Amino acid sequence: MNNLAGKLKLNGFSMPALLALVFLAAPGSVHTADFDILGFDQAGSLEQRAVEVQLDASINPKDLDEWLRKLSATPHHAGSAADKDNAEFIADLLKSWGFEVAIAEYEVLLPTPKIRELELLAPGSFTASLTEETLPEDPSTARRETLLPPYNAFSVDGEVEGELVFVNYGRPEDYEVLERNGIDVTGKIAIAKYGESWRGIKPKLAAEKGAIGTIIYSDPADDGYGAGDVYPKGPFKNDSGVQRGSVMDSPTYPGDVLTPGVGATTAARRLDREDAPTITKIPVLPISYRDALPLLAAMGGAVVPAEWRGDLPITYHFGPGPARVRLKVEFNWDMITIYNVIARLTGSTYPDEWVIRGNHYDGWNHGAADPLSGQVAMLAEAKAVAGLAARGHPPMRTIIYAAWDAEEPGLIGSTEWVEEHATELQQHTVAYLNTDGYSRGLVQVGGSHTLELFFNQILQEVYDPRIDVPLKERKHAYELVYAKDDKAKAEAKDRKELRIEPLGSGSDFTPFLQHLGIASANIAFGGEGEDGSYHTLYDTYEHFTTWQDPGLLYGVTLAKVAGRATLRLANAPRLPFEFNGFVDNIKLYVTELEELAEKQRTEAAETNQMIADGIYAAALDPNKTLGPPSKKEPVPFFNFAPLNNAVEHLETAAKAFSFAADEHATSSAEINQLLYSSEHLLTRKDGLDGRPWFKHFIYAPGFYTGYGVKTIPGVREAIEQKQYAKVDAQIELAAKVLESMAARIDQLAGLIAAPADQQTPVAGKDS
Repeated sequence: MNNLAGKLKLNGFSMPALLALVFLAAPGSVHTADFDILGFDQAGSLEQRAVEVQLDASINPKDLDEWLRKLSATPHHAGSAADKDNAEFIADLLKSWGFEVAIAEYEVLLPTPKIRELELLAPGSFTASLTEETLPEDPSTARRETLLPPYNAFSVDGEVEGELVFVNYGRPEDYEVLERNGIDVTGKIAIAKYGESWRGIKPKLAAEKGAIGTIIYSDPADDGYGAGDVYPKGPFKNDSGVQRGSVMDSPTYPGDVLTPGVGATTAARRLDREDAPTITKIPVLPISYRDALPLLAAMGGAVVPAEWRGDLPITYHFGPGPARVRLKVEFNWDMITIYNVIARLTGSTYPDEWVIRGNHYDGWNHGAADPLSGQVAMLAEAKAVAGLAARGHPPMRTIIYAAWDAEEPGLIGSTEWVEEHATELQQHTVAYLNTDGYSRGLVQVGGSHTLELFFNQILQEVYDPRIDVPLKERKHAYELVYAKDDKAKAEAKDRKELRIEPLGSGSDFTPFLQHLGIASANIAFGGEGEDGSYHTLYDTYEHFTTWQDPGLLYGVTLAKVAGRATLRLANAPRLPFEFNGFVDNIKLYVTELEELAEKQRTEAAETNQMIADGIYAAALDPNKTLGPPSKKEPVPFFNFAPLNNAVEHLETAAKAFSFAADEHATSSAEINQLLYSSEHLLTRKDGLDGRPWFKHFIYAPGFYTGYGVKTIPGVREAIEQKQYAKVDAQIELAAKVLESMAARIDQLAGLIAAPADQQTPVAGKDS
């Protein structure tokens, strides 16, 4: 037991009153725990849980419902009057609860559609409607005054004509299949399915392969009638639904395309649009499966493999041709003003340490699920936190709530704010906590692995609103029952803590984590609220409350989880970072790298030997077009010793830290600053090879996956992309950042275990 108990101010509660609040709370409103909260002693844990009882009691689902209905009433893309109205509404709410509120404005480039044309020229003719149908069952779909028609933001202008080639999901592995079939997309127009990779990868890779344009459609097998009843009878995408979305090359850098690395203030120097590298190289257009059907039906060539086929009533062919199409897109390339709402509640004890909590509010359309479901949960949380402060329980650290604008076009609002305030954010930010849209189902947490134990404690204390078991236990049971293989099942059975997933990109945590190296997390629920509405006209209040979270039960639960995380980070005398989980995940990633290299080495050797022996030629079916693979470059042996040595040092340091932290209650300004800045050590000033904006050497979005994460990305992508000459150098760089982290953990263990007279007092508190 540590020795902070007598030094914690209990905010006016007597111990009996605290016990009454925690143990006599209404059934279902809170579930108690018999362990100390990470970063708190026994008395502090008791006080914190009492505060959390009040937090839960202050979260009202009627508030969430009212705000969701109001904010989603009108389509509100970035730059629209409706979007600004929503910003002002959110700001007024936060002001009314006692926050200091400012609106941070930025001037950014946002293209909106001027011309969208797509027609089949041969064989036969067809003109795509490129429209979504109003549904009498959903009155929101009739409100279109500010609705953007379906388009892909940051497609280049262009008019192209050419034969179609079906490229499946447009991933690197799909182009390998095309190449084995002797199909070249040079000079052709690629038609790809949405899904399996981020949409921006599809035109990026198509252009690299020589295509002159890209069409993207949603196949009914993925989120249409192949998945279930379509909207309005069911939740899935009807035949007119089209997924909008940005195709900006955000794995190079997110944010305003004209101001990479600096905030897009009026004074910022800007690139010429022609020089912006994140605008696509070829024109792109999204369409519905209703419009895709005549195009795909007109295609010839070989029949695609079974795993490429969708659920349209046709035989799917590769092409090229004989289907020939004309595609034309042209945009209004306008400078717009965007509005980030920044609300501050100053900390009572550590005002210069900041916990930042964010969710964006702009949408492609009505945006009920994405992002407003998460936004109203954050507002409920903010209202409850402000109410606690008004009743005498202010946060000890400063809490900043941020409602971001222009996330949908490319994480623009958050990125510009982070770039403008980079220095002070690195100095003061303890952690960034993000939410976005959600639906009902299992809890999903991704983030910095130094926060893994922290979140496991929270998930053990918040209960699923429908099943009434701890969120952690429900997720653990799911992983055990539905484990994909014996290895995963063994981990689910034997590993006490849930892994939190590493973060790639796709939401506003990206600039905090991967540009500044600020410990971050993204929290959501999902998996059981079926959805075909994503980025379509049908992402409405009616759709969300019917199919995704009726009663907003999981919105309330999300506010409880994120609210606990925010308050525990704000109130912990010693910040709740822990390193054993971090080390365990790093060990996993290093093992994966070694296995990846060995797999590629074995596959290359076997393939080359089979080519040399003529086995592929002998095995080919003369009635098939699939040709033999090309000879593969031999894979050398890499020196993983620096990474393994760094892991060994990390493991020793983490054990020493845990022992010291368990034995000593030491808390000081120096210790806390060293804890929250530890994530900075996982970055390098020069950034990743070829994309210096991304500076984190443990987590990054994949260059050819977009949202999907690549762990230890410099090494992993050098191996995956067969840039073998770079691998050993990337291993050395990754090992250096891990050694820096190990040295920091050693330093922290020594400080925590040091005698009290060697500690630096916390400002405003005893040490």
